[in-house]
Order: sequence, then C-alpha cells, then structure tokens
Amino acid sequence: MRYFIYLSYNGSNYHGWQIQPNATTVQEVVQKALSLIIGKQIDITGAGRTDTGVHARNMAAHFDCELPIDTDAICRQLNSLLPWDISVSRIVKVKSDAHARFSALSRTYEYMLYFDKNPFLKGLAYRHYRKLDFEAMNMAASKMLEHTDFTSFSKLHTDTRTNNCKVSIAKWEQRGDIWVFTIKADRFLRDMVRATVGTLILVGEHSIDAEGFMRIIEAKDRQKAGQSIDACGLYLSDIEYDKNIFL
Repeated sequence: MRYFIYLSYNGSNYHGWQIQPNATTVQEVVQKALSLIIGKQIDITGAGRTDTGVHARNMAAHFDCELPIDTDAICRQLNSLLPWDISVSRIVKVKSDAHARFSALSRTYEYMLYFDKNPFLKGLAYRHYRKLDFEAMNMAASKMLEHTDFTSFSKLHTDTRTNNCKVSIAKWEQRGDIWVFTIKADRFLRDMVRATVGTLILVGEHSIDAEGFMRIIEAKDRQKAGQSIDACGLYLSDIEYDKNIFL
C-alpha cells in the first residue's frame, strides 16, 4: 500500500531534503522516525530536493507499507517524535502507481524579501539594503511565461536531460513588510528560483532592464545571469497533483 505524507519544515538546520553522507537532512530525520514508529525500515521518496537552508510549507513524499496503517495516529506519533522544525500535517492513501515526484503536475515556490531590520525575519527571509523597483521586476518576471529553456538560471553540471520548464506564474507582491516572489511551473531546475531572484534584483536596482532580463534567458548561459540569492528566503509552498491518484 502506498501513502503520501505531507510535511513542512524550517530548513535552517538541515543540508537540504535529500539523504547524503555526513550531513543531517530532512529526509533522513523523517525516514528514521517513521521507521521507528512502524517497526521496520521505511524508505520515503520526496517530491523534489530542496537545497541547504531552504524551507518548505508543503512538501510531499511517498512511502510503501505492506499492512494498513492508522494515518491519524502515525501523524500524531511523528509530530511527538520529530524535532521542532519539522511538522507532519497529514498522511493519505494513494494509488499504487502514484509518485510524489513524477505525478506532480506543478510546484510553487515563494521567495521572501524585506528591507527594515526585523529580528523575527532573520533566517526566514532575505534582507536587502537598497531600494528596488518592483514594477520593473514584475515586467521582467512576466517574460518567463514566454520562454521554456531556463539554462541561464540552472546550476551547472546537473544530470537533468532538459532545461525546459513551463512557468505559469512569476510575480512579486507585497504582504505587509515583506515582498514575496511567487513562481509556479511544471518543473524546476537546480538553483533556478534563487538565480532568478538574484537576476530580478539586478532589474530592481536598474542594473539591467526587462529586455536585458529576456536576453539573459535567451542566452542560455548561467554566467550571464545574476548571483543566486540566499537560501534563507526560499520556500516550497505548494505541490499540485491530479485528484484521481488519491483513494
């Protein structure tokens, strides 16, 4: 039987989602806790791999278990066992061929940016020290919907077969004292959101304009784009699935 587990986490203390040697990751911590509760080794597969220091409001993963489980009870036990910075919201039964990564229709990320000193945002958002022209940044961001190849915003030397992504939302909006960049796509490349934000900040500082941003996309050259912005402001906020995979 296959189950989806939904969780959120503060990524500050973790070297990303994916298990790796000699480093503590979210996947490792959750997998150990789940295995302890169920009483046998349980392997979980995430919907993606967030990098070191990146947060998640709604990460999904799947795991298999031979016998039926009380999903509500497992949730309660997990939340008692897991550290303060990881929380499980629900576990749901899905079809046997449902896959947390490959069945996803889209993913949405948000990047949080603020200006004034705020002790409650440190480590949870990125502080910028110069004024930004968000109207110009939104004009540039809209160009992403007209393109599919985002090699310029991809980490170099990855094992992906294609750098094509279909972006359906890319916009900045203000929420109180925080500016939020929301981007939704069918898939994302390694480092894509942070490199995009870093380049849009150049637009906001008037170092380049919207047409220059578009030329960077069309160049398909990572060296043409801006630096990747700090991980602390990045959140995986939503993953969309076809409702028919749920039982």
